[in-house]
Amino acid sequence: VDLTRHAGWDDFQAARTASSCRSRLVLLTSKGATDYRDFAFAAGDILLLGRESAGVPYDVHRAADARLRVAIKTELRSLNVAVAGAMVLGEALRQLR
Repeated sequence: VDLTRHAGWDDFQAARTASSCRSRLVLLTSKGATDYRDFAFAAGDILLLGRESAGVPYDVHRAADARLRVAIKTELRSLNVAVAGAMVLGEALRQLR
């Protein structure tokens, strides 16, 4: 895993835009229309998760190339963000071998 810490959203977007290989921004969100199990992951995808309490701002939603959700029972509010992230990362790694 290549881990880079950016000072903020604008710095992240600038670095992403300047990158020679344009990675897709894949947002995990309870508002996503696509189930993560139905998504075709690609090498270089960036998985982005928001805060458990508030998710991500609207401009982040707009910038995402894909918005994925982890389906849960309707009576449940949400999954822990770390658990949801691990589930989606596991599926991405399974697909990419």
